[in-house]
Amino acid sequence: MGCDLKKISELEEGVSTEADVRKRFGEPAAVYEDANGEVTLEYPRQPAGHVNYMISIGPNGKMSSLRQVLTQTSFIQVTPGLDKHQVRRLLGRPAKAQSFALKEEEVWDWRFADGQEIKVFSVTFDKEGKVVGTGVTLDPMEAGQLGK
Repeated sequence: MGCDLKKISELEEGVSTEADVRKRFGEPAAVYEDANGEVTLEYPRQPAGHVNYMISIGPNGKMSSLRQVLTQTSFIQVTPGLDKHQVRRLLGRPAKAQSFALKEEEVWDWRFADGQEIKVFSVTFDKEGKVVGTGVTLDPMEAGQLGK
């Protein structure tokens, strides 16, 4: 994440262009075109990292926001009935996706930092690809602590 902080510090809302963002972050994992003319670039840092970035470019071609989206504010927006595309748009690419054929479910996981603890936010989708539940657990890969 240290490299990301340097890249972020070199960008300025309302000044930096999409070319500036791509120069520092590279090609995005996904590009979302919004109805208001904004374009949002997805820069996931999963599975090794604990963050995912969404960087919005306004209709004027300038960066309008840079957000780390693996936060409680984003997680509470993941509600039953949302589809996979909507969840990906909110949180970015997950660290892991698993299918459970007998239950006809798929579970996506994102690793995130909650203070000093590393946790996993999980979203369960039904066979139609709709959210049926969410949950948070300690990340077993990290033994729950940053810096260990």
